[in-house]
Amino acid sequence: MDGSTETAEDRYHYRVVARAIRLIEEAGPDLTLDRLAGQMGMSAPHFQRLFSAWAGVSPKRFQQYLTLDLSRRLLAERRSLLDTALEAGLSGSGRLHDLFLRWEAMTPGDFAKGGAGLTIRWGSFGSPFGPVLAMGTARGLCGLAFTDAVGEAAAFADLAGRWPAATLSEDPEALRPWVEAAFAGGRTPVQAVGGPFQIKVWEALLRVPAGEVTTYGDIAAAIGNPGAVRAVGTAVGRNPLAFLIPCHRVIAGSGALAGYHWGLPVKRALLAWETARAEAGTGAGGPAGPASPTHALAGM
Repeated sequence: MDGSTETAEDRYHYRVVARAIRLIEEAGPDLTLDRLAGQMGMSAPHFQRLFSAWAGVSPKRFQQYLTLDLSRRLLAERRSLLDTALEAGLSGSGRLHDLFLRWEAMTPGDFAKGGAGLTIRWGSFGSPFGPVLAMGTARGLCGLAFTDAVGEAAAFADLAGRWPAATLSEDPEALRPWVEAAFAGGRTPVQAVGGPFQIKVWEALLRVPAGEVTTYGDIAAAIGNPGAVRAVGTAVGRNPLAFLIPCHRVIAGSGALAGYHWGLPVKRALLAWETARAEAGTGAGGPAGPASPTHALAGM
């Protein structure tokens, strides 16, 4: 596995940021910097420096992103033109959009095996957006789920169900470098499995730059099937790699956030963070800055 430059201090900082995001969202616009810093056990200047280094903006500015009607503003001002992106190739300043996808074909026979003979390791981790459950093969992460809203048991059943015949082994240390890199701007190999239609949808999601949004209808049109809006919604919901394949960037045509498989509070926080960083010109890869994960998406 790829090494990680993440330190114990970095992990502590991410836990602080995760708590701060939750408190900001729960408390709304009345939460002051002094009160928030006090709940973090830090001085206000220290906390502001830490949070600004991670988010690219001050806690107050981030709070404004959460409390404003962000999704409608994004739809009006920062809507991704997927048809242009599809013609030009992967684009955008975010770390997920500098890569070129490498597809790995999976035969119908391999698909029918359901992961038989494959060992999938799993573990629970913290992240700036709350607890996550991760699963991975020897080739990369094959599942990443935020568990706050759905619960870890439900998330486990969801991800494990993609590989029903695989052997599951709890081994968080084997996955830790990849998980930490995913949230710190590092190199994160992945191996996702989906049908041909799902893969087209996920490929389109990877072309939506950080800080921008798209709609289910736009994705349907971009993949050449404008009448398949409902099917697109289903494929978005079946994305096994939260955050890495950015299904949180899809909103309803009305501008409403609509559903999110891992909970609307997480979706709101992700969009606010990415928009704040994009508008501040800091990218969307965490303190370590932009990077390019490697993806192997298996078509079935």
